Amino acid sequence: MATYSIQVNGKKHQVDVSPDTPLLWVLRDTLGFVGTKYGCGIGQCGACTVHINGTPARACSLPIESLEGKKITTIEGLSKNGDHPVQLAWAEIDVPQCGYCQAGQIMTAAALLEKNSNPTDQEIKAAMTGNICRCGTYLRIDKAVKLAAEKMS
Repeated sequence: MATYSIQVNGKKHQVDVSPDTPLLWVLRDTLGFVGTKYGCGIGQCGACTVHINGTPARACSLPIESLEGKKITTIEGLSKNGDHPVQLAWAEIDVPQCGYCQAGQIMTAAALLEKNSNPTDQEIKAAMTGNICRCGTYLRIDKAVKLAAEKMS
């Protein structure tokens, strides 16, 4: 066990965990940020996507020892009241079916739009490719990303 100082959603936290503990379990089990979901455990499905210094990353495959001093944002930190343009677009388009993957999808979309405020269809597909939706809501996801881009401009 070791103590790590991490910044999550703008607040500093001290956590006592093993150096190889994945960020996902620190967020969920130690800090109580349960919006970030466990999907596959190997960084392939995207359900655990968070932002590390503004870049989307898979929390299930990031050891806590590699994150000291970095800014971590979870779905809970994307907006205070769930009113980020991506979250609003998701609700307006009625994207979720089961909802399990949606936090990861939203975090990936938000990071894309932060870097590219007017992505093409191909850029959206490329950015969202690593996020699996078991319900197959991909068309609604693409539509919501486009709507969020409009809301942000």
